[in-house]
Amino acid sequence: MFAYDPDSGRITPAQWCPSPNCDVRPAGTVIDSIVVHNISLPPGEFGGPWIADLFCNRLDPDVHPYFAEIADMRVSAHCLIRRDGGLTQFVPITQRAWHAGRSELCGRQACNDFSIGIELEGADDQAFTDAQYATLLPLIDTLRSAYPAITLGRIVGHSDIAPGRKTDPGPHFDWARVRTAVAA
Repeated sequence: MFAYDPDSGRITPAQWCPSPNCDVRPAGTVIDSIVVHNISLPPGEFGGPWIADLFCNRLDPDVHPYFAEIADMRVSAHCLIRRDGGLTQFVPITQRAWHAGRSELCGRQACNDFSIGIELEGADDQAFTDAQYATLLPLIDTLRSAYPAITLGRIVGHSDIAPGRKTDPGPHFDWARVRTAVAA
């Protein structure tokens, strides 16, 4: 379903929407983790250009009161999976996306250095769609083929690497479904 080009860091056939909110990973870094997030803009609402606008530093603070609070944030993720399963890539996998913030996994801090950030369009209090899992699972397989250090135990939620600060992907994310598919 997906192809990955390690030279460009691009996934096909993902829609490409380059974010400036990334930089070079530290020299010698082994990509060994996937961090699953959720995002909706405005909170609890789906569709529209707002997530891409946030990741590309063009979010209009006058469109919604919440946008005024976050318009100056400089954040990104490698990929976004929309409710309909559509995949958009914002940052080459080979680069460091700014998705995790203060974070720690297995005693290592700064998870952006060694992880891939995947955002699901959603919210903590709502289930994700079958279409999203239909995109997420083969995407994980593609990334694990390219980066074999990503083991089942290193596919985590934002809440796992920033406990007390982050809650996503939330209680409605079907970890059992993901782990069963990945382990198969």
